[in-house]
Amino acid sequence: MTTPPTLLPVPVPARQWRTPAAACTTVVLWASAFVSIRSAGEAYSPGALALGRLLAGTLVLGAILLVRREGLPGKGAWPGIVTSGLLWFGLYMVVLNWGEREVDAGTAAMLVNIGPILIALLGARMLGEGLPRRLLAGMGVSFAGAVVVGLAMSGHGGSSVLGVALCLLAALAYAAGAVSQKPALAHGSSLQVNTFGCLIGAVACLPFTGALVSEAADAPLSATLNMVYLGVFPTALAFTTWGYAMARTTAGRMGATTYAVPALVVGMAWVLLDEVPTSLGIVGGALCLAGVAVSRSRQQTGSTRGNPARPVEGSRHDPERQAERT
Repeated sequence: MTTPPTLLPVPVPARQWRTPAAACTTVVLWASAFVSIRSAGEAYSPGALALGRLLAGTLVLGAILLVRREGLPGKGAWPGIVTSGLLWFGLYMVVLNWGEREVDAGTAAMLVNIGPILIALLGARMLGEGLPRRLLAGMGVSFAGAVVVGLAMSGHGGSSVLGVALCLLAALAYAAGAVSQKPALAHGSSLQVNTFGCLIGAVACLPFTGALVSEAADAPLSATLNMVYLGVFPTALAFTTWGYAMARTTAGRMGATTYAVPALVVGMAWVLLDEVPTSLGIVGGALCLAGVAVSRSRQQTGSTRGNPARPVEGSRHDPERQAERT
């Protein structure tokens, strides 16, 4: 007489939490970067700030790479590493620092937040990723929230055509660099890809060495410490956690996740800079977070609602069960 099969819940992988944790770490640290840039940007020019940040990031990443003895990534990773290094680590950081001097913070936030939309479109075009309706709907809600946050922050500064162009260029460089990094992660670890990408970006910014040296001599300690912080945490740590999460999901979903940054910036500015957010800013931040929640959610089917289950017959260690898993 055979025992009727019983239903047991599908076990949740022990490491499943690491991908969302990595994405959250990236978002929080990138949001903190906007606060630190305000301090460091008062003493350092755009190119010098980018070079100092990248040098600090390269030193930290290089040291970790040596300790872990990971070595060089595979040959297939290098096209993506070079492209992301030049566009994302190099060009993006310089033109963003420059653009934020030419436009007010709200305008910069609205323009740069075109980036996640471009990531989704480029991911669909270049990587063959789909454009699920939930992703598009969530990004639409989040972008509307970013615009609202931008409007709430605007009105205290002027905008120039040059500044608008620089912010749009930063968004394009960010999107192209992020998408080009995705294939590289199939041939190397996130640490490898970002270490050498950061190094390439630093080499590209070496023409700003003179400016960095002269400005560092006159800069207040707080500005220099903020520059180092930018290199160690929003660059070295956040880009590594970004790569870890990116290797385990689509470029479009990762890009949509960064729409949480404007909401966090509003909160951090309130706590760290005593900048009390307006009601418009709070509404915009809430829309950003709601859009991220929608874009990161999955469509449920009949097999995934409730507790997923599978039939189990006999012992988990039976030879037949082992054969099924192999």
